[in-house]
Amino acid sequence: MPQPLSDRTATFTDSVIRRMTRVSLQYNAVNLSQGFPDFDPPREIMDHLAEVAHEGPHQYAITWGAPNFREALAKKQSHYMGSFIDPNTEIVATCGSTEAMMCAMMTVTNPGDKVIVFSPFYENYGADTILSGAEPIYVPLVPPSFTFDPEVLEDAFRQHPKALVLCNPSNPCGRVFTREELRIIASLAEKYDTYVITDEVYEHIVYAPHTHTYFATLPGMWERTLSCSSLSKTYSITGWRLGYIIAPEPIIERAKKVHDFLTVGCAAPLMEAVMPALSFGQDYYDGLLAKYTHKKELFLKGLDTLGIAHNDPQGAYYVMMDIREFGYTDDLTFCEDLAREVGVGAVPGSSFFREPVNHLIRMHFAKNDETLNEALNRLEHIHKLKK
Repeated sequence: MPQPLSDRTATFTDSVIRRMTRVSLQYNAVNLSQGFPDFDPPREIMDHLAEVAHEGPHQYAITWGAPNFREALAKKQSHYMGSFIDPNTEIVATCGSTEAMMCAMMTVTNPGDKVIVFSPFYENYGADTILSGAEPIYVPLVPPSFTFDPEVLEDAFRQHPKALVLCNPSNPCGRVFTREELRIIASLAEKYDTYVITDEVYEHIVYAPHTHTYFATLPGMWERTLSCSSLSKTYSITGWRLGYIIAPEPIIERAKKVHDFLTVGCAAPLMEAVMPALSFGQDYYDGLLAKYTHKKELFLKGLDTLGIAHNDPQGAYYVMMDIREFGYTDDLTFCEDLAREVGVGAVPGSSFFREPVNHLIRMHFAKNDETLNEALNRLEHIHKLKK
């Protein structure tokens, strides 16, 4: 018999989110599980992609991102973050925010370090921590408001973690952290000398009256923040896998090396193809928010009409639904039955929580109106799942 495989991956399951996409396909369900849209990216980048197909580039770009891509991305983020970002020393392009988060984790942590992760969390965060040889410390965001207790958070900091992971706006619950909450996190990060790794991929999808604050812009936080994001959600190109890390030069110098040995670099043709989007004006981002505000209102109004309990997300495009009335003790079984019997795909909430939460499921509304209306029509039959 061969030697045993890796201990650190022995407890891993497959991604439940991606599994529920496969379940949706199996039963021809409307897939509201994995968060990708069914509408096209902006016409400008699709047209440019067609040009790039014939003109290139088709070979390796510079490992940490093509120069014109980094320059355009740094200019855009400098505008929204309110301070100059050097495209040569303070940014590295990655294969999506998934690699950005893994790269950031490996840049700052050593085996045996501890990392604070808010729960509920995007399922990769715990895995990233474990793959880095670190140990996650989970701090609950308590439903239904998904707020944290500052004393519980400081208890976690008292364990002297190397880093904290902050998803803002939050996947899966749509929580947008207030400036005061961010100040509390910042003060504890400074007090206990902790890095903060942010996932801000939904930075442009924040619903009024809420506003997004980039953590790195808080006083004293630039030096200890690794700002991770991607272009996937902002430009509806989740399959292009274009992400990035923004941080001070000493951190980026280390992150470049980690990124180089993880993936070498992003797809050169796609970095070129997305260039028109990086020079879009404010009207594009206003239109993006208006589009998702409409989709949110459409979907939530439909859920209300059907009498399905849910939260009201402050950002991103996910809704947490309360399924206690259906009498299930296993939310995964509920989601499988929902796909098979009702024809709608969702993600069991337990895949996001460290706590024993089995009464919440997640759906998303990044779909055409026709798709959302079809999902709502099918959800009229959800009550037949009651036990």
